[in-house]
Amino acid sequence: MKKLKLTNRSYKALLLSFKEWLDILGYSAGIVKYSPIFLQEFFYWLERNGHAQLDSVTRKDISAYYAYLKQRPNENYGGALSNPSLNGHISALKRFNEYLKKHRARTLSIHLRFEKNEKLSHTDIVTQSEIKSLFEATDYSSEIERIRLRDKAILVVLYSCGLRRGEAVQLNLNDVLFDKERILVRKAKNNRERFVPINTYNLRILEDYRYDARPLFYKSAAQESFFINSQGGRMGGQSFKLRLREIIKAAGDPEITEKQITPHKLRHSIATHLLEEGVAIEAVSQFLGHTSLESTQIYTHLVKENIE
Repeated sequence: MKKLKLTNRSYKALLLSFKEWLDILGYSAGIVKYSPIFLQEFFYWLERNGHAQLDSVTRKDISAYYAYLKQRPNENYGGALSNPSLNGHISALKRFNEYLKKHRARTLSIHLRFEKNEKLSHTDIVTQSEIKSLFEATDYSSEIERIRLRDKAILVVLYSCGLRRGEAVQLNLNDVLFDKERILVRKAKNNRERFVPINTYNLRILEDYRYDARPLFYKSAAQESFFINSQGGRMGGQSFKLRLREIIKAAGDPEITEKQITPHKLRHSIATHLLEEGVAIEAVSQFLGHTSLESTQIYTHLVKENIE
């Protein structure tokens, strides 16, 4: 969503305090970043609908806000917000309510149910031939060689290693263990660290970026993050999405473009491909960093669909 400017000083102060509270409690980097963004949209909506303070917000207002979200356009892909996006807004409001409880303030009357996530379809999965096309497209995804090598490394961590976008953002130089052919994912969901194996071919791609391309980026020596941007800072989640779009554009395949591939769809794809290759579901679950097999079992019906 676009940056929404708040004018209410009270809301501004609450937003800042809420973010600090999330950070202090050790929430994941994704929650610390996006929950305040979702809350900011809620405050912006309150301002535009005549609520100068939280005390005036009723259960009916919360329902009206959610109705607004359900019809608000998706600024990235068009259409309405997806169920995962709607659930992100709900989660942010519920976390904010917990913040209000801890600070002995009046809480909001939130009675919103999480939307069921859409069932994954085989059309959401990027085929192995399409993955190959994406990797080939990194040979001409930019006029600048260091960016092309970084694009290829981005595909490795998002697809070949199955990292979540937030995990890729938080990846540091010393987390890529070249000698052990492993990646250490420290900033994982639910604060669970894990090691992700990486084969020789993909390891070479990361080495090419790490030792040939990365040193050419501005102030690279002063930055510990594995992926850095042109300004010498850590690449953000939005930058990963934008580079993926450029890779897709370079591939020039209408079918690939139509799939609206996101970093998370690449994660879905590697999980499905591993199961198709006969890898045990327990191993795939550990590879993805799932807390239970139930989370991994959503991919089994995709394998069946593809076989049929």
